[in-house]
Amino acid sequence: MNAPSAVDPLATFHPAVAAWFESTFNAPTDAQMRAWPHIRSGTSTLVAAPTGSGKTLTAFLWALDELVRDGLAHEGELRDETYVVYVSPLKALSNDIRRNLEGPLAGIRDELRAMGLPDIEIRTSV
Repeated sequence: MNAPSAVDPLATFHPAVAAWFESTFNAPTDAQMRAWPHIRSGTSTLVAAPTGSGKTLTAFLWALDELVRDGLAHEGELRDETYVVYVSPLKALSNDIRRNLEGPLAGIRDELRAMGLPDIEIRTSV
């Protein structure tokens, strides 16, 4: 991947998603800063970085952002279908769901409410 862009990588996320991220983390990791512009452009992106570098949240946050935008475009409703499939070793799956999906989902929903926007029900399933 190329060097990170000088543009704030969170500027491309919905304000509720960006606000949750900024209230939760000091700053995006290097992996996130490098990957998000490529992911947002639709380029197939492989993120290879050390454990704990935010790789899983890199992909999940983009997917959650897309779901938030889609839900808001339809008065807070998402179609009852599978939008994202995540494959993970079973041992890591529970932690990934809790840390990288349930936590962000709750925080983003709080931000949507604080902004007076419709609640988007994004569900997870194993």
